[in-house]
Amino acid sequence: MNRNDSANLLQHARQVLQTEAAAVAALVPRLDEHFAAACRLLLDCRGRVVVMGMGKSGHVAGKIAATLASTGTPAFYVHPGEASHGDMGMITGQDVVLAVSNSGETAELLTLLPLIKRLGVKLVTLTGNLQATLAKAADVNLDVGVAQEACPMNLAPTASTTAALAMGDALAVTLLSARGFTQEDFARSHPGGTLGRRLLLHVEDIMHVGEAVPAVPQEALLSKALMEMSRKGLGMTVIVDKKNHVAGIFTDGDLRRALDREVNVLRARVEEVMTRHCTTVHAEVLAGEAIRIMNDKRITALPVVDADNVLIGALHMHDLVRAGVV
Repeated sequence: MNRNDSANLLQHARQVLQTEAAAVAALVPRLDEHFAAACRLLLDCRGRVVVMGMGKSGHVAGKIAATLASTGTPAFYVHPGEASHGDMGMITGQDVVLAVSNSGETAELLTLLPLIKRLGVKLVTLTGNLQATLAKAADVNLDVGVAQEACPMNLAPTASTTAALAMGDALAVTLLSARGFTQEDFARSHPGGTLGRRLLLHVEDIMHVGEAVPAVPQEALLSKALMEMSRKGLGMTVIVDKKNHVAGIFTDGDLRRALDREVNVLRARVEEVMTRHCTTVHAEVLAGEAIRIMNDKRITALPVVDADNVLIGALHMHDLVRAGVV
């Protein structure tokens, strides 16, 4: 048998995924009052959640800490080996330690147990052995043991790290829900991401204002509206009355429809071919909401108005793209 042929490679890959999926599925029936107790300890934490782990468990612990921190539970990772050489000073009596160890006998973590107890710090552990030293020393232990690793030799941490990571996600998302963490809260933790920009940027932050807003009076000739569209480059012009209230909009689509009707471009007034009762948006609306409006209406530009329907700006889909919102 050729070990490098496609069938053999795919068979091994499927076995890995099936083994790891089974390991995660096996966690579900184990969720009980211990999990709820762990959640309450983390919710009641007045300091930070200090996540620890060595080796592959250390990588998992780092990801759990990052997920907790980004979903409303202040957390950070501390390397157990470094903790024995000074970093233990980062932990205070108001913190909660969350330790990850499949064996539950990781020497670097066991060394820290007396110090953790002396500080009065609550200890939550994720172990694969309920009889392990760490599990017994914990205030709450969560069982993340697996029947077997995905490694064919049952040696390399694979299914066990996946199970621990999934349990960490279960904790983080459950805490998120319990705290009433919202999309706006998430955005504040991710200001550089697309979601953050959608939820933190407002229309007024990116809209065109002043002379950059394409606008003509409703009694203007269609030819003047076309020139305004061309100068401002937004593919439309807003039509306003004498008090600068929005009366309608004239777009590329309106121009095509006017040409189909053989409207005299040089003599027609723009109010004869404009779209009345056009969709508008307020300046304080979130950029994400402006995207939804454009998508729902299948349009690419919006006049921006104040509470009295007075034109104060214009927004184009390109502005949202440049701002990194889409």
